[in-house]
Amino acid sequence: MTDSSEGQIRGKFITFEGGEGSGKSTQVSRLAERLKDAGYAVVETREPGGSPKAEAIRKFILAGEAEGKGPRAEAMLFAAARMDHVDRKIRPALETGKWVVCDRFMDSTRVYQGMHVDGSTIDLLEKMAVGDCRPELTVLLDISAKEGLDRAIKRSRGARRDRFEKEDVSVHEARREAFLKLAESQPERFVVLDATKFPRALELEIWDACQKRFNLS
Repeated sequence: MTDSSEGQIRGKFITFEGGEGSGKSTQVSRLAERLKDAGYAVVETREPGGSPKAEAIRKFILAGEAEGKGPRAEAMLFAAARMDHVDRKIRPALETGKWVVCDRFMDSTRVYQGMHVDGSTIDLLEKMAVGDCRPELTVLLDISAKEGLDRAIKRSRGARRDRFEKEDVSVHEARREAFLKLAESQPERFVVLDATKFPRALELEIWDACQKRFNLS
């Protein structure tokens, strides 16, 4: 990221991606705490959501309300949520020197909605919603679809599964392959890690990746 107009050094933008049950939320929180301990101001956030309007859209989507409207409409809803999130939370934080650590971002749309919506539409929605506010590091937590879904079910403790968790394991496995393909195409941004490792071991690997990418001491 470049300096802002006031000369303030801009913060860094880190995103986490992966399938259901890959442990993103846990590792987002752990990385945010490590960065804070290292003296950085940190904003921890998520998608869909992160701002009041985006959280309302999140609730609508995950409840399955958008499912009957078709994949293009769903993709546009995600883009609308992301635009508000970027404008109201992510970009202002970066411009004041804060680090932003986000659970899911633009890559999830490419993988989840990109299975049903043409690439040119996804490109346009991404450009409108994100602009130049793109992550410098994306941590992809890789896990088999079956194991990830098993984790998600245990985590929910009998609660109703959301719009995506209820889909067939073959769909989730296809998304896993799409994430891996995307990471392979952008090795300068992605770090792919084995999400089946113990959380503590994974936390240390993520911190090591951040130290290397951003030259942290």
